[in-house]
Amino acid sequence: MLNEDTICAVSTPFGTGAISIIRLSGKDAFGISEKIWKSKNSNLHFNELKYHHAYLGNIFQEENIFLDEAIITLFKSPESFTTEDVVEFSCHGSIYIQHQLLQLLIRNGARAAQPGEFSLRAFLNGRIDLTQAEAIADLISSTSQSAHRLAIQQMRGGFSNEIKVLRSKLLNFSSMLELELDFSEEDVEFANRDELKNLLLDILSHISNLLESYKFGNIIKTGIPVTIVGKPNVGKSTLLNILLDEDKAIVTDIPGTTRDAIEDVMVIQGIAFRFIDTAGLREATDMIENMGIEKTYEKIEKASIVLYMFDINESSVEEIKTTITDFNKKYINQNKKLIVVANKTDILIESPKGFKDLMDLEPIFISAKRGENINILVEKLTKYASEELNNNEGNIITNSRHYESLHKAHESISRSQNALTNNSSTEFIASDIRTALHYLAEITGEVTTEEILGNIFSKFCIGK
Repeated sequence: MLNEDTICAVSTPFGTGAISIIRLSGKDAFGISEKIWKSKNSNLHFNELKYHHAYLGNIFQEENIFLDEAIITLFKSPESFTTEDVVEFSCHGSIYIQHQLLQLLIRNGARAAQPGEFSLRAFLNGRIDLTQAEAIADLISSTSQSAHRLAIQQMRGGFSNEIKVLRSKLLNFSSMLELELDFSEEDVEFANRDELKNLLLDILSHISNLLESYKFGNIIKTGIPVTIVGKPNVGKSTLLNILLDEDKAIVTDIPGTTRDAIEDVMVIQGIAFRFIDTAGLREATDMIENMGIEKTYEKIEKASIVLYMFDINESSVEEIKTTITDFNKKYINQNKKLIVVANKTDILIESPKGFKDLMDLEPIFISAKRGENINILVEKLTKYASEELNNNEGNIITNSRHYESLHKAHESISRSQNALTNNSSTEFIASDIRTALHYLAEITGEVTTEEILGNIFSKFCIGK
């Protein structure tokens, strides 16, 4: 599958900029570069350039047709990202220069790279495994410190190393079982059944923890969902606008203005939050508003944090307590965090009835209109998110492909464990363990197909 031709692409974002980097990788990378680039130092020949050093020179389209002044850096195989000979041109960021340089490289023997082809070559050449390749894509697209941290951890091999350890332990027992099958007529036992049973339980526990981490990992990757709920006209849209520092939601005094969920992502202290403003909870007066209220409940189901907001001038303490009690009963097993927010303190004339009982609910008193005490709300949000991050310090999976393979491996190991408990034939036990090994190997790319690779690397940007 690995092409031996030389590929080229722009590795910096498309558009005009101060600098643009064009990358060249393959067996003819040095030869092609020598044809078009000449050092500023007339006494320095191309074959005298040192690897991993930067040199200033000129690019010529033909013998005497100057294109640009550019810095060149050479990376000798296997000491490069792709493990091939690599050349990087740092030229001026004109779109015209980028296009002309690419065409010049292609005319001299290179080929335009496909999306993700540099990373694909790094994988196929053994420089990185498949989880590390996917982590590179996650790192490029990360928009928060927490998402960046997860991507770095996977790119450095934290997750793949755990999978390799589990697979190695399982492979050892699998070979013993296969040996038993080879000598089935001898009625010998090479794999200790008690040790195998303990191993399967240990691996199931590890995989279960990884599967459990997926929900949290996906939340960190896309933003912690925070749903703002409450009755109409309590200030939910105003709060959303002030949190996002823009007029995202329409704000009026008319109850029921928000008919659909409005959401946007904001990074606070390195953590991405996905704030969701919802339709007010009340008896709907028309079909469209009713659909909006139904969506509110859908958003609550998907939220990690729910901001229950009420107008401190209008709501009774009993009503608030009933709402919170109902919420806690319904979502007690879903690990949702409820934050109670009392709004419109700017027009509060006197303490509401039952103020002492209200304080027991630990509300945050704010004025969304004036932006008062919003910092206290933000601090509570980040504190909760930080606690969640600290409680999930092990390997966390964020990729649906990894989740699917782990789930299938878990099913296969569970079947082999049941077969072992029921003293079933060694052939059944060995077959399910072989299947589990296959799915674990799929994660790191030790077992793969062109379809899987095409699906993964086609999502990369060109030049990476």
